[in-house]
Amino acid sequence: MISSSDALVVAASGGIGTAMVRTMLNDTSLERIFAVSSVPEAPQEFNNNSKLTWMHCDYSAMDIARTVNRLLSLECNLVMGAICNGILHDDAVKPEKRMDDITEESLNRVFTANAVVPILWIKELKQVFSKRDICKIAILLARVGSISDNRLGGWYSYRASKAALNMLLKTSAIELNRKCKNVKLISFHPGTTDTKLSRPFQSSVSRDKLFPANFVATKLMDLMRKTDVDGELSFLDWSGVPIEW
Repeated sequence: MISSSDALVVAASGGIGTAMVRTMLNDTSLERIFAVSSVPEAPQEFNNNSKLTWMHCDYSAMDIARTVNRLLSLECNLVMGAICNGILHDDAVKPEKRMDDITEESLNRVFTANAVVPILWIKELKQVFSKRDICKIAILLARVGSISDNRLGGWYSYRASKAALNMLLKTSAIELNRKCKNVKLISFHPGTTDTKLSRPFQSSVSRDKLFPANFVATKLMDLMRKTDVDGELSFLDWSGVPIEW
């Protein structure tokens, strides 16, 4: 039996997630696309696409495990994946400008979305990783997660959650290099992307630095294909340039 070449997008209903699904569906080398979302139904543009399996998940630890078990039952041969979970702001959470703005509730909410949920996916997906085929997994990060690059301060919970995610992924890459040497993890900084997440902050971004989501998805696909499997976590921006930790 010849294995299929399958791809996974987690948080597939977000701006970058949707663009990743769209880009992967157009990639003839990928046979099946598994898209995971907290939204029960796929966007209308993806209706009747036989390559796509839309999977509903509430991102609790139990539901992540259930979703991965479904991937196993479908004999998913994962060769590429993008984990796009993350939060910067919503009705209850705003980036903190100073220490006085920090609350326990916002820290817990941002850390859960930006660090806990992504690492739970890596933990469970370890069962799906093949011992034979190369698999590259990109996890959305951000340059502000770099400790050495922090010169402006502010955005306490967002910065700290992304830095924590980087450490979790670095440690995961070390373990995976012992057990699944064909897996490559990439922390990916997409740049400022024209999505709901960045919209309140776009006024300070020049037009040539504000990227359409489809552009970012194409860049990430190219990056995953070009990046070597070396047992290390790579922290890269959209153009493939390494970012300091």
